[in-house]
Amino acid sequence: MPIHLPDADRPHAGQVRGPDQTKEFVMTSLLKARVLARAALLAASCFLTIPSAQAQPAGVTRTDLQRHDLSAPGREAIQVRVDLAPGVAFPNHTHPGEEIIYVLTGTIEYDVAGKPVTLKAGDVLFIPAGTVHAAKNVGSGNAAELATYIVEKGKPLVVLGR
Repeated sequence: MPIHLPDADRPHAGQVRGPDQTKEFVMTSLLKARVLARAALLAASCFLTIPSAQAQPAGVTRTDLQRHDLSAPGREAIQVRVDLAPGVAFPNHTHPGEEIIYVLTGTIEYDVAGKPVTLKAGDVLFIPAGTVHAAKNVGSGNAAELATYIVEKGKPLVVLGR
């Protein structure tokens, strides 16, 4: 991809650049190219993270902990810490694989396929692939869970509103 420089940076007809000027011109051009490339990468990364940011209600913090390929072809394991502020709910959603939940702190009420389940710190829950579920912090303090997903690689981890 050619880099278009402003007229001030281009040599004029018959203008000769010395070695120092040429080196400075090349270095300036490379610096401009790097800045443009970094800006493009930053813009692309912001664009790519917008859907997950929009999918996250206020009072919900998801912290990606690890992601690894599994020995089963096309599958990966993902661990995420999910923090919920008091009274905050994460709406109905599904995952392209199984979810195993361990409640770290607080009290969380889950709705799994229309059946309510209330868990406190130390409790666990298994959610089958594609099962519609939601979660709400029903305690007076913050609540947190460790969510482990065994999912199909390359598919969105969370699909809202089913």
